[in-house]
Amino acid sequence: MSRLGAIRAILFDLDGTLIDSAPDLGAAADKLRVARGLSPLGPVAYRHMAGAGARGMLQVAFGIGPDAESYESLKNEFLANYARALLVHTRAFDGVAELLAALEARSLVWGIVTNKAERFALPLVQAMPLLSGAQVVIGGDTTAHSKPHPAPLLEAARRLGLGAELCMYVGDDERDIVAGHAAGMVTVSANYGYLGEKLDTSHWGAAHAIENPADLLKLLDSP
Repeated sequence: MSRLGAIRAILFDLDGTLIDSAPDLGAAADKLRVARGLSPLGPVAYRHMAGAGARGMLQVAFGIGPDAESYESLKNEFLANYARALLVHTRAFDGVAELLAALEARSLVWGIVTNKAERFALPLVQAMPLLSGAQVVIGGDTTAHSKPHPAPLLEAARRLGLGAELCMYVGDDERDIVAGHAAGMVTVSANYGYLGEKLDTSHWGAAHAIENPADLLKLLDSP
């Protein structure tokens, strides 16, 4: 049996892989700008950094990083803004609902491993009916480490009662692939979402790549 044939669980990153949360993340950042008398940048400006969470949003909104004196206060205000509007414009990517239904029809377990903190990830997953089939949800603060450390992925496998070698991890960021390799899982790069047309993911070293959610089913059906 090929390694793909041995897979018993599919684990997914959340933002940029299953859901498009960029509009709500960008809106939370633009609210900071407006409160300071600056014009909003609009969702397109933030999209390419949506996978980087608060750090990425503040980089776009104000051109600052974690070493800036104002970073922590802005981050806390950003997170408060986001918590109040998690699901205004957030939607699943096209094809995700069909993919998850197909996995369940095949009796394949699936779950979520995200760097989004549990206080955002858990209510968001609970509020989106198509994500209700997730058998495990691991946030960025569930374990002592976040991706690219393998700990969150290994914790997901432990909760599912499966060896890591029986799991596949699908993500749209290099840190997802790094974490998947370190955990000993089959890795798949999701070449859609926030990547943009010019980003080459081949150097990430993922075992497989998909251009849309439906491609994952084709991969699982391959010899």
